[in-house]
Amino acid sequence: MGSNLIQSLQNIRDFRAVHGRRYPLWLIMLLVIMGIMSGCSSYHALEDFGVRHYEALCEKLGLTLNRLPSDTTFRRVLQKLDFALLAQQFEQWAKDNMNMEPGEGIAIDGKSIKSTVGQSDTGYHSFVNMVSVYSQRQGVVLALQAFESKSTSELKVVQKLLEALALQDVVVTLDALHCQKKLHS
Repeated sequence: MGSNLIQSLQNIRDFRAVHGRRYPLWLIMLLVIMGIMSGCSSYHALEDFGVRHYEALCEKLGLTLNRLPSDTTFRRVLQKLDFALLAQQFEQWAKDNMNMEPGEGIAIDGKSIKSTVGQSDTGYHSFVNMVSVYSQRQGVVLALQAFESKSTSELKVVQKLLEALALQDVVVTLDALHCQKKLHS
C-alpha cells in the first residue's frame, strides 16, 4: 500500500507567500476533495462543508484551529492552484491505493466545464473539458485530465490516460465518441 492522501497532498509545494498563511495547503486541498465528493459545487458550499464538519475534522486530523477556511480562501487558492499538480498527486495516490479486481468496470467520460468558453466571437469555440476515469465498484475517480478543446481531443486524452494507468483485466466503458474505426495516437 502507498501513502495516505494527506501525505500525498503534503508533497505539493505551497505556492503562497509565507506571510498571512492561516491554513496549510494540504488541508485546503483535502477539504476541496472531501467537499466535492460530498456534492459541493461552489466556494460557499465548501465553506459550509467545513462548518458542518468542523468538530469531527479537527478531532480526526488533530487540528487546533478556530475555524476552517472561508469561501474566499478556497477561491483565492483554487484560482492560483496548478490543477495538473493536484491531479497528478491524486492519481498517484489512487493508483497506489486502489486494488483493481479482474473484470472490474471502469467508466471513462469527458465533460465540458460550464462557463469556460473562449473565443466565442469566432466559428471555432475553445472550451475546457475534463476526462475522468471512474471505478464503478469502488465508487472513486482514479484519474482526471483537463484539456482545452482547441489544443487536443478527448480521444487523445483518453488514450494517454489508459496508457498511464496500465489497467489490466478490467472492463472499460466509453461513450459513442470512442466508437471510431481508426483511433490515432
